[in-house]
Parts: sequence; C-alpha cells; structure tokens
Amino acid sequence: MQNVINALRVLEEVAARQPAGVGELARGLGLPKSTVQRSLRTLHEAGWIRPAGGEVTRWQVTSKALQVARRTELGLRDAAMPVMEELRQRTGETIHLMVPEGDAVVLIERLETDKPLRIVLPLGIRLPLHASANGKAVLAHLARAPAELPAYTETTITDPAALGAELAAVHTRGYADNRGEWRSDIAAVAAAVLGSDGPIASLSISTPASRMPDELRAEYGKLVTRAARTLTESLA
Repeated sequence: MQNVINALRVLEEVAARQPAGVGELARGLGLPKSTVQRSLRTLHEAGWIRPAGGEVTRWQVTSKALQVARRTELGLRDAAMPVMEELRQRTGETIHLMVPEGDAVVLIERLETDKPLRIVLPLGIRLPLHASANGKAVLAHLARAPAELPAYTETTITDPAALGAELAAVHTRGYADNRGEWRSDIAAVAAAVLGSDGPIASLSISTPASRMPDELRAEYGKLVTRAARTLTESLA
C-alpha cells in the first residue's frame, strides 16, 4: 500500500513541477531518491509519465491523466444535466456545476436563463472558495480553510472567525449563499455534491443580485439542496 501512495504522491509532484528531476522530486516530497526512482519507473511503465524532451533524468505527465480526468468529468456532467435542467425549469435562472480545485471551484457546466438580464460566466472560470456560493458549499465539508482570504467586494468575508461561523451555518442549513461577495452584481445559492471522501462538486442557482430577495433566496436554497442530494445519490 505504501508503494502505491508513494507513486501517487510522485505523480502529483511531477504534475506540479514538470519537467522535474529525481533530486528535485525527492526534496519536494521528503522521500529518498531510491523511493522516488522506483515510483518514477512504475509510473513510466504504466504510461502516466514520460521523459521530458527525451531526457531520462527529467519527467512530465502524459495525456493519460487528462484522459482519466475527462472521463470522470464527463460522467459527472452526464449525471448532472437532468438535475440541472429540472432546477432551471423550476427557477427560470442560470444553473452552474462546479468542481473543487485547490483553493477555488471551477465552472465545468452551465444552463443559462432565458431572461434578458443575465450574468454569463465562462466555462473554466475559477471562483474563490471563501467568496462564492459554490466555494462555500464545498468549503463547509472540508477540514481546512484557505490560507488567505482576499477581499473582492465590500461584503467578502475576510475574517477567519467570521468565515468559520458562516461555514457552520452552511453545514446546518445545507446550502451556501453569496451576497455579492465575489462580484457585487451576482447573487447565488449552492449546495455540495458529496462523494465517499468529501465534496466532489457543487450545484448553484445564480442570478443578478436584484432578482434574489431574501424570501426567494431561502426557497432557492431548499431547491438546490434537494438537487445536490439527488445528484449525490445518483453518483453513489
């Protein structure tokens, strides 16, 4: 088992540093060079890494990791689309599907509102965990907090204690909300999609700030919580 763990750690380190040499990887991971070398040999034989520029002393990740990630993402999208469409039909608003990546969530799918006043976020955009509904929905299920809490608007939560209290509330009610914390013109509610090891995605209902008064926010919160639970069950 330890050999598998070491190999996965080495793969992650190669991806972060590529092209990377044995000594650099060993220092970064705090592992003996011999251990790193064995892991590199295993990963190379399995097709996960290859020599960079033909040099056998430096390594980079192959497209195999991307192919696996794409298949995983496509499976999530396929399962999410009917749930997202039902949410859009019930609310008439834009629905987002995001996945956690480091200290951010990344938009991988959206269904847009038909209303003329809308805010369009491009696929692939990264939103901060502490300043977005999708991010806080994910963060409420993680045993860590971002190292930094930069302000994006006047309502961004930048105090760690205040963020902790907010996340506790999110965990209790089942959904997170965004009151112009990333952009002052956007409001949203979001709920986490959970896997066996924690949050794997989040669903949100996103509107211009003027279209989400408090009473509608609570109603949308319940809808998105049920939708995220449905998606979680379908992926189990």
